[in-house]
Amino acid sequence: MTVADHAMTAPSPWVQRWSHLVAPGARVLDVACGSGRHVRWFAARGCRVTAVDRNVAALEGLRDVAEVIVADLEQAPWPLPGRHFDAVVVTNYLWRPLLPFVVDAVGTGGVLIYETFARGNERHGRPSNPDFLLLPAELLQTTQSLRVVAYEDGLLQRPERCVQRIVAVRPSQDVAAATCYPLGPPGAPSATAD
Repeated sequence: MTVADHAMTAPSPWVQRWSHLVAPGARVLDVACGSGRHVRWFAARGCRVTAVDRNVAALEGLRDVAEVIVADLEQAPWPLPGRHFDAVVVTNYLWRPLLPFVVDAVGTGGVLIYETFARGNERHGRPSNPDFLLLPAELLQTTQSLRVVAYEDGLLQRPERCVQRIVAVRPSQDVAAATCYPLGPPGAPSATAD
């Protein structure tokens, strides 16, 4: 198995890192879920997962762990109007007309975990079409109605790729603006020196 193959079967390290913000039993939406690596990850953590993709064959293998919705997100209307989730996950996918629907699907108290390719990736491989590469700070602009917990925009290794990724929450009205969200699971060591 190559590094690239493993990267497409194992959950994204970004998703894993921020999964502590998603409680067991949470309603999770995986947008353009593909083979379902994040569907399985969250289902194994006790979440109720909704998987959306246009690939019928890939979705068939997820029916035992998720609500499966076959939808062409680029050619048909948003398949989940009015539905909100405790977590919305998107990786390696960008269709700009869908971004407002993705953000709106984050329920009160919910979290958006998003990671996809960014401008500059064309120097490293595919995707190289600018339609599928985020502009600098585009996820920050897209999530202005949410509170950003973490954001990165840069080059990752093995394989080399330019990505932009964000974790943002929709605080409930009873959560004070000064509330701090945990940057790691309980008991995890701090990434910075005290």
